[in-house]
Amino acid sequence: MLLLLASGCARGLGAGGGARGLRSSRLGRGARPAAGLCDPGRSPSHQASDGPRNQPPSGDVVARPVGVCSMMRLPVQASPEGLDAAFVGVPLDIGTSNRPGARFGPRRIREESVLLRIANPSTGALPFQSLMVADLGDVNVNLYNLQDSCRLIQEAYQKIIAAGCIPLTLGGDHTITYPILQAMAKKHGPVGLLHVDAHMDTADKALGEKLYHGTPFRRCVDEGLLDCKRVVQIGIRGSSMTLDPYRYSRSQGFRVVLAEDCWMKSLVPLMGEVRQQMGGKPMYISFDIDGLDPAYAPGTGTPEIAGLTPSQALEIIRGCQGLNVVGCDLVEVSPPYDPFGNTALLAANLLFEMLCVLPKVTTV
Repeated sequence: MLLLLASGCARGLGAGGGARGLRSSRLGRGARPAAGLCDPGRSPSHQASDGPRNQPPSGDVVARPVGVCSMMRLPVQASPEGLDAAFVGVPLDIGTSNRPGARFGPRRIREESVLLRIANPSTGALPFQSLMVADLGDVNVNLYNLQDSCRLIQEAYQKIIAAGCIPLTLGGDHTITYPILQAMAKKHGPVGLLHVDAHMDTADKALGEKLYHGTPFRRCVDEGLLDCKRVVQIGIRGSSMTLDPYRYSRSQGFRVVLAEDCWMKSLVPLMGEVRQQMGGKPMYISFDIDGLDPAYAPGTGTPEIAGLTPSQALEIIRGCQGLNVVGCDLVEVSPPYDPFGNTALLAANLLFEMLCVLPKVTTV
């Protein structure tokens, strides 16, 4: 049984032979038709270094509503073999402590990603000229068992990482970062972490449970998955049960940057310091959408006022260019709380920015 399944949106036009012909002819030489649930046995015909690479179709050639509901309308495939990077959905929200709905995040992010294009003029990044990228669909999680879901996520990501593919994850609540980092550590050892969030997610337990979206980084520390001297948490804010809610993170060596220390300023100088701290060793980016102010990202489960701005989010991600980024995630998008899709649109753009800062991406 496949651990990775195509998104539930990837039906209709992408399932029939005529639609495949449309995508193949319009995407250009070297592009592959969509795979996944409709064609689970399809595998890549060449390695990433051989020949043309996948790229999103232009809106000037293929109308934006046309095609499979994949991230940036990229080909969907069931195997990570031959890919340098891939978008992966983890539609899980049973670790949520407040408002549910993040299980629908990956699907809505994909829907809003139709507006994204192939180049980043602000940074000069051309990711699709440098990397073979596709959408691997969704991890088949167990919505009735959080522990089992974490097992399924870890096993799926071990296969992705073993293939030399860098995963860019569409969440899902923040619990999912824990099994992803378990898989990361098997290859890279303890990794550095750039964590953008309103919350530190280092609680020990809630209602007697040690696994939910408020505990992933506590569990990561317990298992030695993080290089704690290279962990930076940005955007932390909100009310608390104590006057020193940052004690645990700081006692582990984490750098905690409060939201109020970011108000009304550029974060470029901060990211210069973060770059020095991370060095050239493997690092992971985990971006909770509630790190941003709910004025910009209302579609999330645990919103906190007075957060970061979208421009500051761009400064944070772009500040990682040139670092040894081995994986990224964008979590906690809950579409039911933003029916207009602005939160998911913002998330899609941030994931594109993460793609643009991966190693080996050409910049001009």
